[in-house]
Amino acid sequence: MKAKFVFLLLVLSGMQGFSQDDLAMERLYLAERNAGKSLMEFRANPNTGNYDVTHYNLEFSLDPAVEYINGTVSTTFTAKEPMNSIHFDFDQQMTVNQVSLNGNPLTFSQLNNELIVNFSNTISTGQSETVVVVYEGNPESSGFGSFEQSTHAGEPIIWTLSEPYGAMAWWPCKQDLIDKADSIDVYISTPSQYTTVANGIIVGETTNAGIKTTHWQHNYPITPYLIAIAVSNFTKYTHMAGSGATPFPIDNYVYPEDLAYAQARTPVTVDIMDFFEATFEPYPYNTEKYGHCQFGWGGGMEHTTISFMGAFSRGLIAHELAHQWFGDKVTCGSWQDIWLNEGFAEYATGMVVEELDGPMAFNAWKADEIDYITSSPGGSVYVPATDTLDTGRVFSGRLTYSKGAMVLHMLRKKLNETTFFQALQNYLDDPDLAYGFAKTPDLQAHLEAASSLDLNEFFQDWVYGEGFPSYEILWHQEGDGDVVLTFQQSQSDPSVDFFEAPVNLTFWSSDNQHLDVVFDNTQNFQVFTENIPFDVVSIQFDPHFDLISRNNTIVLDTTSFTLTDLVLFPNPVNDKLFIQKPENVKIREYSIFNILGEKVQSSIGYETYISTVDLTRGIYFVSLETSDGNVVRKIIKE
Repeated sequence: MKAKFVFLLLVLSGMQGFSQDDLAMERLYLAERNAGKSLMEFRANPNTGNYDVTHYNLEFSLDPAVEYINGTVSTTFTAKEPMNSIHFDFDQQMTVNQVSLNGNPLTFSQLNNELIVNFSNTISTGQSETVVVVYEGNPESSGFGSFEQSTHAGEPIIWTLSEPYGAMAWWPCKQDLIDKADSIDVYISTPSQYTTVANGIIVGETTNAGIKTTHWQHNYPITPYLIAIAVSNFTKYTHMAGSGATPFPIDNYVYPEDLAYAQARTPVTVDIMDFFEATFEPYPYNTEKYGHCQFGWGGGMEHTTISFMGAFSRGLIAHELAHQWFGDKVTCGSWQDIWLNEGFAEYATGMVVEELDGPMAFNAWKADEIDYITSSPGGSVYVPATDTLDTGRVFSGRLTYSKGAMVLHMLRKKLNETTFFQALQNYLDDPDLAYGFAKTPDLQAHLEAASSLDLNEFFQDWVYGEGFPSYEILWHQEGDGDVVLTFQQSQSDPSVDFFEAPVNLTFWSSDNQHLDVVFDNTQNFQVFTENIPFDVVSIQFDPHFDLISRNNTIVLDTTSFTLTDLVLFPNPVNDKLFIQKPENVKIREYSIFNILGEKVQSSIGYETYISTVDLTRGIYFVSLETSDGNVVRKIIKE
C-alpha cells in the first residue's frame, strides 16, 4: 500500500511547486491518513490458530449497481489438533444461511465478529476437511475500503480493499498474519455487460440468461488481506513483460473515460519490472500475470498479481509493483513489522528514481526523505506493540515508509552494493520465508549472514530506537596535510544514547578539488586523522544524503593550532571539570554558555577545577581566556 501522511494545509499551500504527479501522490497520502480506524480495533483471533488453511473456493454473485453480496466460501483446512469446532473471522452483521461439511448441515453461531461452526464428530489432528459457508448481506464499508460500491462517469463499480483487517467484512476467513492458503479459486457472477477482476488468471467463463460467471484461479500462497475483486465496465489492454524465457502479461483494467490517460502512463511498468527482476529476482508470479485495476480510492493497494490503483503516477506504479516481492511473496509476520512491506516498497521507488533519472535525482529524493523523517524528533521504524491498533501509526508515512526506506539505504551503504542485494535475494529465496511470513529478525539474520557483520547495534539504534543524530564536527589541517576531526553527536530522542553510523564528508580546495571520505563513527568525541593532498578550505557533510540526520555543523577549530594540549576532562562531566594544560599557559578567565548562547557561569582565575554542580543536564560551551589566546571547548553535563 502507498502512504505518506501529510496535513491538508501543506498540500493546499504548496500546490505551485508540485508537478501533477506530485499532487496526485500527496492526495493519496492524505486519503490513507484518515482511513481504517474502526477495523484496526480487530485483534488477532486466538481461536483460529488450531488449523491450517490450504485452499479457499470463493463464489460471489453481485451486481456493481447494488451494494450487496451473495457468497459461498468453501475453506479446506488441516487440523493441527483435535477439533470439535472451527472459528472464522466474519462480520456478525452478515447473514449466514447455511454451513455444511461433506453435504451435511452443521450448527453455527455468530458472536463478536466470529462465525463458530460446530462439528458433528471430532476432526483428528492431521485430518483435512472442507467447510462450506453460504451467506449474504451488505458488507460494512469501513477501514481502507473493505467492500465499496460507487460510480465513475455514471457507471457502477464494486471493489474491495482488505488491508489490514477488512477481509472479514465481506467473506468468512482466517485473517491474522499466521496463515496463507496454498491456492484460491474465485468465481464471480455478474450481469454480462460487466468485466470482473481478481487475483491470478482466468481459467473459464460462461454466460447463462444474461449472467456471466468468470472463474479466476491463483496457484500461489496468499493471505486473506491480499485477496481482492472488482466489477465494472472496465476496458482492458495489455503490455508484455518478463526478463526470463517465458514472457507474461501486464493486464490493465481501467475506466473507459480514463483510457488515454492510463495508456500514456502504464508502459513504464515494463521498464520497472525489468529493473526489479534484475535487482531482486524474477517476478514471483510469472506463470500468471501482473496487472493494474482502477478503483475508486485515493491510493494504491498491492493485491497479489493485480494492484488496485487510484492513479497512475510512476512512483505509485513502482511502489505497488515492488510489493509483489516485499509484502506479497514475503509478507510481514505482524503489524509491528509492517516496514518490511512498506519500507521496502518505498525504497524500491527511490531506486527507480536512481535507475531511470540518475544519481542527482536520487540524491534529491533522499534529501526529501531525510527532511520528512527528521521533521519530528521521535519515532521508530518498528511499530510498538501498544500502537498496532492505531492506523496512523502503523501506516505512518514518516516512520514506516520513509524512515524504513532510508534505514535500508543506510544498510546498503554499510554492507556495500553486492552484499546488500545478495542478502535481499537470500531473504526472498529463504524456504522458511518465501511465500510465507517474515519478521524483522529474519531480515537482520540474512544481512548478517551475507556480510559477516554483527548488526545488532545498528538495528537497536535505527529500527527499534527512536529519533536521529545531529553532528558537530571540529576540524583543522596541519602542515603535513593531515586533517584532524573531532566528531560530537547529540540525539533527538533519549531512547538512543549514540547512533553508530558511517559518516561521509567531502573535502574541498579553493580550486574545486574534492575528496570523499567515509568515517566509521562508533563513539562520541571520536577523533579521526585523514591525510588530504590539498589545502582544505571547506568540508561538506553527507554530500550524497546517505544518513538520517539533521542540524549538522562543521566548524574550523582555529584554536587547535596553538592550544592542542589543553584538555577538559572528564567529558561528559558530573560535578567537577578539570583542565589539563601546559605549565606555561595561564587561565585568566572562563565562561560557560548554554546552547542558546546565554552565559550561565563565569569566573576570573582558575584554581584546580571548575565546578559544574549548578549546571543542568545538557550541552554547554566553555570559553577560556588564556595567556596564549582564547579557546572554546564543548562539554556535556550528565
